[in-house]
Amino acid sequence: MISFDHPQGRFSHRTVGVIIQAGRVLLHRAENEHFWTLPGGRVEFGEHTSAALLREIGEELEVAAQVERLLWVVENFFVYQGRQTHELAFYFLLTLPPDCGVYQHTQPFEGDEEGVKLIFQWFALDQLAEIVVYPAFLAHTLPNLPPTMQHLVHHHLD
Repeated sequence: MISFDHPQGRFSHRTVGVIIQAGRVLLHRAENEHFWTLPGGRVEFGEHTSAALLREIGEELEVAAQVERLLWVVENFFVYQGRQTHELAFYFLLTLPPDCGVYQHTQPFEGDEEGVKLIFQWFALDQLAEIVVYPAFLAHTLPNLPPTMQHLVHHHLD
């Protein structure tokens, strides 16, 4: 995976999926975390971002997703586990097969990422401001997806 330590912190290249259905978005969190994020993962060396995302979604949800379009390229600066982090992330709008069981969940459900228990849950788009979701810009941008790709620089360093 493209992630490395630097004397000033950590760099990571991430790919992210936005799955929206019936006015709700699919978020997840590691079992021990207090915040929610969009599903995705780190890109492997030599792998393009959309292929990495389809691989990650397949591993975590055991379903074949389809990339619709690129929404955001995000330079995200934040502190995680006491370390400065510089993340370059590509956010893609995804669809799942219409008969996919993931759409049927009304309660939290589990996934797995290399032995880390993940909790997935659908959230109403109009209620995102009521939960802790990172990066924070998602709470107000997910309900109104941009018509064209946007480049964002997001700082959350507290």
